[in-house]
Amino acid sequence: MFGIGTTELIIILVIILIIFGVGKLPSIGSGLGQAIRNFKKASSEEEIDVTPQKEKLESAAGVKPAAATKPEEPAKKI
Repeated sequence: MFGIGTTELIIILVIILIIFGVGKLPSIGSGLGQAIRNFKKASSEEEIDVTPQKEKLESAAGVKPAAATKPEEPAKKI
């Protein structure tokens, strides 16, 4: 797939062993597995709407959210 052979994989694994040590390898492996699992789950799910519930209700009722409206200026005296 990427042109990586057995020799290259062994060299990469030896470098990882030197950097992280034997004790950290299980936690690194489980973390990598969880990341892949979460990525597959997120890519297979439909798009999730993250709009807060209050804004959904206001937009359905035709009411502008308070942050989107401009404050009224006080009347000027002449």
